[in-house]
Amino acid sequence: MPYRVLIVDDQRMARQLFESVIEGAEWYELAGSLESAEEAAEFCASTQVDLVLMDLIFVNNLAGFDAARAVKKVSPRTKIVIVTSMPEVSYLERAREIGVESFWYKEVGEQPLLALMDRTMAGESVYPDTTPRLLLGNVSSAALTDRELEVLRELLTGATNSEIAEKLCMSERTVKTHITHMLEKTGFKNRTVLAINARISGLVIDG
Repeated sequence: MPYRVLIVDDQRMARQLFESVIEGAEWYELAGSLESAEEAAEFCASTQVDLVLMDLIFVNNLAGFDAARAVKKVSPRTKIVIVTSMPEVSYLERAREIGVESFWYKEVGEQPLLALMDRTMAGESVYPDTTPRLLLGNVSSAALTDRELEVLRELLTGATNSEIAEKLCMSERTVKTHITHMLEKTGFKNRTVLAINARISGLVIDG
């Protein structure tokens, strides 16, 4: 009996791509295809769904994480694969905390989506080793430390050094040092340009 798959993605072309993958696969059938993350849990509560392919970003918000959490609550046996094009460094950890089985990057997936689905339904939890490497100014995103990325994420909110220091439990001097190091590495002229480019790239997202 084929596994029933629910697609949740607000981009029509992405849904069509995933639908074609499922329609051409012997062991899967389409249970539904939704453009709204808010409908996912209700659908899973009323319909048999073995696997959900869930996007993260819906109209500029992270509804995918909330929807994945809600699906796990109403249908714990339903497996979830997060599919996203956003390389935000915190997403892998957040997905694991929710209990999402697997994670796949749309543009740079290390293996075909169907192979990842097969492994997930066989009981594996499949995650990439790292987020995709991006060019941020003069350097690869891998050149930034975890602490620098935490500061960078707060910069996107427009927070001052003192506000960042309080949020991250560090001194203002340390915050300033991290920002200075990031400017030196990337070559950007000021914190505003740094924050804008980081947000455009998807490396970090506030919220």
